[in-house]
Amino acid sequence: MFAQIAVFLVDTVVTLLVFMLLLRFHFQWLRVPFRNPIGEFVLATTSWAVMPARRVIPGLAGLDLATLLLAWVILGLGLWLQAILGAQPILGANPSALAVAGVALVDLARYSVYILVFAILGLVVFSWVNPHAPLAPIFGAFTRPFLRPIQRRMPPVGGVDLSPLVLSIVLYIALIAIAELRGLAGAL
Repeated sequence: MFAQIAVFLVDTVVTLLVFMLLLRFHFQWLRVPFRNPIGEFVLATTSWAVMPARRVIPGLAGLDLATLLLAWVILGLGLWLQAILGAQPILGANPSALAVAGVALVDLARYSVYILVFAILGLVVFSWVNPHAPLAPIFGAFTRPFLRPIQRRMPPVGGVDLSPLVLSIVLYIALIAIAELRGLAGAL
């Protein structure tokens, strides 16, 4: 019972922190403004860890490597703790550092896809319900770089933009491939 509680707490805290760090990384990478409730929340929940890491880890070509590396390390530590507690069957009870690092790297990609799927869902909901809502531009800015290539090749059908549907299908196919990679990384 106590092991299950510990696994739940580790998974919840690590997942929340990693999602916030990935959001911060993607907001900066995609140039989504932080002057909104979501951006301010992301900054408030991650600045305590990112600011000291930035002193040691420089950025590269406009990418915030400190935030990404921090997310990877925290996710790896969380996976390792869960494996020790017996809750990560993919890693086994005594995982190698290479397997933990590999699974954590694949999980960063998986979480990034989840964030994009959520952003597409938010974009679609806001476009149908209230396109002028204060949060609608955030979802638009986040998804625009991914939707634009599809929209160039696929015009609206009957006035309806189907590019979010096409991108969602592509992302779910990517999640299937990522699940396979996760299994391979766990076997290292």
